[in-house]
Amino acid sequence: MKTTELLDIAASNVLHKLRGEATSLLGVNALGSPRAVGDAVQMYLAGEHGLKTCLPEIVAGKFESGFSRRSMEDMAFYYGNLYFAVDCKTHNIDTEFNMPNLISVQRLANFYRNDTNTFCILIVEYSVNDSQISYRQCHFKPIEALEWNCLTFGALGWGQIQIANANRLKFSKTPDRRAWMLELCNRIDRFYCDEIGKIGERRRWFDDVREYWESHTVAEVSGSTQH
Repeated sequence: MKTTELLDIAASNVLHKLRGEATSLLGVNALGSPRAVGDAVQMYLAGEHGLKTCLPEIVAGKFESGFSRRSMEDMAFYYGNLYFAVDCKTHNIDTEFNMPNLISVQRLANFYRNDTNTFCILIVEYSVNDSQISYRQCHFKPIEALEWNCLTFGALGWGQIQIANANRLKFSKTPDRRAWMLELCNRIDRFYCDEIGKIGERRRWFDDVREYWESHTVAEVSGSTQH
């Protein structure tokens, strides 16, 4: 079974399971919090009756969860000698803008030095109707299936790969890891150049601040009180 076929089957099963079993994960007051919904959906899918049961039988017994928040994966499974790290994201389609972080560029580059590793994004799209979660769509893709025109970088650490706007996802039907990683290198190089330019501007701004304080004498001030 090809990776794309395996993930497509799991995505369809996840959507069916969420619609049937997970519409009332939270109380009414918490439904307005995307973080609360995201945590609840992730916990459900990481549980014994979640994503594990949505995978084909050949991999269902090789499922892991319980990773720390600092881990790049929320869940993982094996298919033969292949390792799939899964990052679970939720998106309220009624919001105008959402820019989730996916993974550090350094972490992904190191992870992908092993061809048997795949970093997958599991995106659950939902809306809130009648005090319940209404699940609309589920995307389960290797990160290299996300087209670069819907991705961007965040200036955290070495750089974070981000979805530019979760309302505008685009996926390649024939992802090419080598080509995608080479494009990552090209784009991160341009991103670093832009960041160097920004740092230069900030340094020049603080050069002016330094000049001000080198020539400035703080005036002695006194407070007064009135009775």
